[in-house]
Amino acid sequence: MLRFVLMTALSLATVDGAAAQSAEPQPVEAAAEAAPVTTYARLVSAREEADGKLYVRLKLIPRAKIPFTVQRFRVRDRALLAGIAEGSWVRFTAKHIDGENTLTSIRVTAECKRFQECG
Repeated sequence: MLRFVLMTALSLATVDGAAAQSAEPQPVEAAAEAAPVTTYARLVSAREEADGKLYVRLKLIPRAKIPFTVQRFRVRDRALLAGIAEGSWVRFTAKHIDGENTLTSIRVTAECKRFQECG
């Protein structure tokens, strides 16, 4: 009987210890790593800031699930914008990197009309 009580107490302590370990917060890097978001937009402008960083402003289509109509994205690789003129319709993916919305890919696409499927 004593052996049963000791085994039960030991297993409960192990379960409590495992629960305490799993309750620890995850590292910030793991929480910040999110899947890229793909959406359609029109390229409004591309502009280099005084610190040398390149940003684009994209006008998102109205049905996008983002609260603002125009958003600014950082462009780390300038080659992404090669051959894309202002006013072009684009399909892009973005991630939140280093506290900024950052383009990870962008390509020209056909005009996306409101309330119709985009392709």
